[in-house]
Amino acid sequence: MTLGAQGVIIDEQERVLLVRHSYRPGWFFPGGGVEWGETLEQAVARELEEEVGGMLTAPPTLHEMFSNGVNFPGDHIAVFIIRQWTRRGNYRAKGEIAETGMFAYDDVPAQIDKGTRARLAEIFDQARLRPNW
Repeated sequence: MTLGAQGVIIDEQERVLLVRHSYRPGWFFPGGGVEWGETLEQAVARELEEEVGGMLTAPPTLHEMFSNGVNFPGDHIAVFIIRQWTRRGNYRAKGEIAETGMFAYDDVPAQIDKGTRARLAEIFDQARLRPNW
């Protein structure tokens, strides 16, 4: 079984930060795997710092835990909502993150990951939570 943590970073204009990785197609929330000895919150904070230079200024709010077994058997993802944060300019982890962008919910890229799109609908449209990514 594997465990990941992703952050839905939302700014004061209600835009969300998405990343496009260099090694797979589509747009996603920043995040990654939980390392041994880390809490979910520590993992999401570390991943945000590593991938996009983001730093939490208050604890994140857990949105939900999701099974990602369709994409990776045994995988689970903790999704956090983050509204209090700062960022080092347009920093991105070169090599891993090809591009980042702040997008309004109604203007996200067409190539957004299906699970990422579903999480945005839950957060912004109060769509029903679905337990699978």
